[in-house]
Amino acid sequence: MNKHHRLILLAGFITGLAALGLAAAGNPANMGFCIACFLRDIAGGLGMHSAAKVQYIRPEIIGLVLGALLSAMAGREFKARAGSAPALRFVLGMIVMVGALAFLGCPLRMVLRLAGGDLTAVSGFAGFALGIGAGVLCLKKGFSLGRAYKVKRSDGFVLPGFMAALLVLLLAVPAVLRFSEEGPGASHAYWLVSLAGGLIVGVLAQKSRLCMAGGIRDVFLFRDFHLVSGFAAIFATVLIGNLLLGGFHPTLAVQPVAHHDYLWSLLGMAAVGWGAVLLGGCPLRQLILAGEGNGDSAVTVFGMLTGAALAHNFGMAGNADAMTDGAFVAGGVGTPGQIGILTGLILLFIISVANLHKEEKNNG
Repeated sequence: MNKHHRLILLAGFITGLAALGLAAAGNPANMGFCIACFLRDIAGGLGMHSAAKVQYIRPEIIGLVLGALLSAMAGREFKARAGSAPALRFVLGMIVMVGALAFLGCPLRMVLRLAGGDLTAVSGFAGFALGIGAGVLCLKKGFSLGRAYKVKRSDGFVLPGFMAALLVLLLAVPAVLRFSEEGPGASHAYWLVSLAGGLIVGVLAQKSRLCMAGGIRDVFLFRDFHLVSGFAAIFATVLIGNLLLGGFHPTLAVQPVAHHDYLWSLLGMAAVGWGAVLLGGCPLRQLILAGEGNGDSAVTVFGMLTGAALAHNFGMAGNADAMTDGAFVAGGVGTPGQIGILTGLILLFIISVANLHKEEKNNG
């Protein structure tokens, strides 16, 4: 086992511990970290949507970006670059977010849900792998969004600066923000604990290149299990922690902030997997790359924020299963969400085909 393999296993282990700790400190169950859910909460906190139960400026996201920034600068890996189809990346970010919020979780939360016994997430995992398979096929056919170019150093600080500004608003002028009084947005750890968790994971994710979409992509392309082992370590850590702490509850319904609409969970996460391969990384990886100075990833993150707002403004987000007065109330993905997922899959196909670059034959 080489040094980098040990590092990615360590990153997975610490990320798993952080997820357990944040859930114990106040975050929703099986949601110590969720990039999609937390970006959705930030969009709500900024007033981009009016879903009252999911509004809060999540310090974990701020910490992830700033941790990646600090790690990249310390390791002389901060490189300001951009110019690789930013408009398409914005749209892809929106598509990924719509799919994730229909499922009610990003790839990282999908792993946390599975480690908590949430069997409804199995279909999401199958869809995620299916979407990655579609993306890999596109890569083999020559898909590319083009190369990024070196830009002014100040451009690389756009998303870290945005996140730092959010932290200032949260601490200094919270009156300008929106806060949930109930629901997932109202369940959160103390801000300093959340920020610390994000910073630690941000540093480790930057050093290890932690990415679940990239990990499964590498398995399909090269039979290389190096990257995906980090998420295997997250799963094992959280599973063992839940078993020891009594947090493992295997059921097919009424899981925390989840639903059992298996078909649309599968299709939603298929859109996430496909989009992540085209983007070159899952939502977590996009935050880390943006912290390293990648302006294209910053555009993707802003696309995800916009997608979160659209998902809730137009009723495309999934609804969780619930028990109300002892009666089971089924959640799932409504018609607007189903239309959003299908539209996203069609757009992914169009974007994929439109950006296939076949090598020109040399007739000389």
